[in-house]
Amino acid sequence: MSVDECKKYSVLMSVYKKENPAHLQQAVESIQAQTIPTDNFVLVCDGPLTQELDAVIAEKQQEMGNCFHVVRLPQNKGLGNALNYGIHFCTNELVARMDSDDVAYPNRCEKQLSLFNVHPEVSICSGTVEEFTADIQVVDAKRMLPETDAEIRVFAKKRNPFNHPCVMYKKSAVEAVGSYQDFYLLEDYYLWLRMLMAGYQGYNLQEPLLHMRAGADMYLRRSGWAYAKSQMKLFGFMRDNGFITEGQYTISCLIRSCAALAPNWLRKLAFEKVLRG
Repeated sequence: MSVDECKKYSVLMSVYKKENPAHLQQAVESIQAQTIPTDNFVLVCDGPLTQELDAVIAEKQQEMGNCFHVVRLPQNKGLGNALNYGIHFCTNELVARMDSDDVAYPNRCEKQLSLFNVHPEVSICSGTVEEFTADIQVVDAKRMLPETDAEIRVFAKKRNPFNHPCVMYKKSAVEAVGSYQDFYLLEDYYLWLRMLMAGYQGYNLQEPLLHMRAGADMYLRRSGWAYAKSQMKLFGFMRDNGFITEGQYTISCLIRSCAALAPNWLRKLAFEKVLRG
């Protein structure tokens, strides 16, 4: 990438009708407050929204003008499909992912842009996220990940190697491996695996980039037999492509299935202390 390209980035966010309007406003404003501003903010409305959400979007369109590109899907199709559609409207090579209820550090994108400038061989970069429930100043937990590409590849055999809410990646690399594809609650992990298997390099900054809204609902989503089967399918994909051994597949399936089927309080404890992603 040229020097100019390393100073520009798109933002990709999806929102649906059950989101909190105040949280959406806070998320968008955290991008507006970036030390290096974006010139291309793509917001995908995944199906019809509430009047309150539409009011926040209308206000931000007035404030941000042509920079704020709103794409509306007629029906809710899920996060992976929404992002897959929205990435086509990202006009820059570097794309920063952002969820509609999180809050980015003001220098989040500046730090990631600097990383891509220093390490042009990297195609995907995330960093540490700080989870909070009600008060953004009260950190419930941190999710820190391995830093280097070699460490990331080892970690990816067991757990999600990037924090999706604060990744920045090269659009061309994501599209080269087929972008986001349908994979129940694991679209991002599946994408990262395909990128790593294709030879694209990753990096994780060892500092906080994002305040992530957590709570009991987050752990409830990671429960049930459907989620357990999805995880087993993902580890089967790794095994079938030689990324992990048969033994690693068996152990990972056992651990993840037990976590998915455990009581919510126990699963929350397991994610905080052991599994994390």
